[in-house]
Amino acid sequence: MPQVLVLFGPTASGKTEILEQLFTGIDPLCRAEVVSADSMQVYRGMDIGTAKPEADLRQRLPHHLIDIRNPDEQFNAGDFVRLADEACADIVRRGGLPVVSGGTGFYLRNFVLGLPETPPSNPRIRDQVQEELHRRGMAALIEELTACDPASAARIHPNDTYRLARALEVFRTSGRPLSSYAPTAAAARPQYRFLIIGLERNREEVYRRINERCALMFRRGLPEEVARLHAAGYNPGDPGMKAIGYREFFTEETPGVWRLSADLANVETLIARNSRRYAKRQITFFASISGVTWISTAEELRRELNKGKRSKEEKNMPPKWY
Repeated sequence: MPQVLVLFGPTASGKTEILEQLFTGIDPLCRAEVVSADSMQVYRGMDIGTAKPEADLRQRLPHHLIDIRNPDEQFNAGDFVRLADEACADIVRRGGLPVVSGGTGFYLRNFVLGLPETPPSNPRIRDQVQEELHRRGMAALIEELTACDPASAARIHPNDTYRLARALEVFRTSGRPLSSYAPTAAAARPQYRFLIIGLERNREEVYRRINERCALMFRRGLPEEVARLHAAGYNPGDPGMKAIGYREFFTEETPGVWRLSADLANVETLIARNSRRYAKRQITFFASISGVTWISTAEELRRELNKGKRSKEEKNMPPKWY
């Protein structure tokens, strides 16, 4: 039964730094490869705003599920679980330890507990929702979803027409809100043995790190990155461009016509604010996960990983979970 380390934490909490300390350098803990559980790092060309690991680190510590979609392509939890399973199997075959790490809570929960068994797509209902979307507009359908499934409405971005339509389709097909199909601990996937680690940070520290990261992104050329994507034809209606760090740059001049804001100071303020709000939601979500070992340093994680090791001779083998 493959062993998988799951490491999660809010944005800018230092997950990448901890993995680099443990699994690279002259004395790595064991051979490991990272499976990114970040819903926006899958998109090509979106490097600075999604804080992708540097190319040098990705050579020393291989990462999977990064740069696998264009910004106008959908990527959902089902795609993540399927591709993460494939990546974990490949890593295990090469004798490594899969480390599923990121901050997209629904990806992590569905990977550990399994995907909820939502109703299959109903083409008739799906077309009906799409027709209403064009006729009535987003605001009207968001109001409808809020009435029948407030939990889903709260977590779906107002510009995310794909997930909005799917949530309404599920409710109209089954009479049950999409949020009611969330997996439970009783449905935990039996094909893995997990060590689930949460990176614990003081909220004020997280906010400080977010502000510092946001300023660094602008110094590294985030406005130029967004301008290149816009010039390539990508706009806030595309799945990737809904990400925090990208959508804040856009202003709609007329319906469907977008321009980039020239007020970069205001854009930076908005990105930092929205990132802090996102981190607050992440912290609340992660606190609801059971079976988590909470750590705050690389050494604490090292001790947790070493608990299952039986001898010094096994130093280069993945740790054991019992």
